Amino acid sequence: MLSLSRKAAGIAQSEIRIMSVECDRVQGINLAQGICDTELPEPVLRGAVDAIRSRQNSYTRLDGVTILRRAISRKMREYNHVEADPEGEIVVTAGSTAAFYSACMALLNPGDEVIVFEPYYGYHVNTLRALDCVPVYLTMHPPEWIFSREHLERAITAKTRAVIINSPANPSGKVFSREELEFIAELAIRNDLFVITDEIYEYFLYDENEHISPASLPGMAERTITISGFSKTYSITGWRVGYAVCDARWAHSIGYFHDLAYICAPSPFQHGVTAGLGELTPDFYRDLATEYRAKRDLLCTTLEQIGLAPSWPQGSYYVLADASPLPGTSSKEKAMHLLGQAGVASVPGEAFFSEGGRSLLRFCFAKTDSDLQEACRRLSRMQVAAI
Repeated sequence: MLSLSRKAAGIAQSEIRIMSVECDRVQGINLAQGICDTELPEPVLRGAVDAIRSRQNSYTRLDGVTILRRAISRKMREYNHVEADPEGEIVVTAGSTAAFYSACMALLNPGDEVIVFEPYYGYHVNTLRALDCVPVYLTMHPPEWIFSREHLERAITAKTRAVIINSPANPSGKVFSREELEFIAELAIRNDLFVITDEIYEYFLYDENEHISPASLPGMAERTITISGFSKTYSITGWRVGYAVCDARWAHSIGYFHDLAYICAPSPFQHGVTAGLGELTPDFYRDLATEYRAKRDLLCTTLEQIGLAPSWPQGSYYVLADASPLPGTSSKEKAMHLLGQAGVASVPGEAFFSEGGRSLLRFCFAKTDSDLQEACRRLSRMQVAAI
């Protein structure tokens, strides 16, 4: 009898995408999905258009075009304080998600345990599950999303292969401190673990928080796979251009598995982001953080005013809010109630926890000012305490 595979039978549609569909159905404002619908920078747009017109539309090398790898190398040295050889330690990928998948394929075996900080990004966990790896959850606690060092040490077993870090984090907005990262690094070195670090939100920093790449810490370059991309920084989530940076011993196999699944990132878009890296000044990135801090402040202030207390994010462009005043026994019911009453979509908090999150909702503020302001007006009209 024809049937789906055992893996396919266990998968479920992402709550993020489900809520986006529900939002479209009622023509609401989508603060659920991290679509990032602000304007892309002119050099990035122009670079892609010029590449298309000059017929840069074919397959690239499996590790990406040379000029982009060199630009990433410069950026990693200047911003992340990580040295990376563009000829053997950088793989351009079809978005950071493809970088993560390819790294997991190259480095993990079925049954390997991987420590995941929760609230987590669902694609990390579901990729591990798809590869028959075992996520081991370490719960962080609001409002600063602190984790227990003792619990982290106890979570490491003989089967532990890697630790995943997402900083600044989706969905919590946590920025891991230097002290926290040094502790994780010491454990990784002592237990001979890989550290896979997703740094896609590295420029979205607020309140003088500092982004620190784990690979920049002593002894960590050889065991760290740094994953990032351009979707968020340049507002090009549909372009799918990301990268992995790591020791050459791992990069070759990561490139192989990426080639097997994706062939390459879109060629003209690789040229577009190269132009961005070359032409945009440090002021662009500082202004980006300033712009998004204002968006954060507007949304978090609104949530506070209506009684949905937010954990103010240190970075990224998401906020988790306490939705316990809303009716419903699950975060999905609370999210659907909010969508029905205010026409504003959020993501149920349970999407980011192995257990828990029932009273949390995630909101995304990577929206145009007009859309975000309208969403806040709609939320402000709600009388949460009276619902």
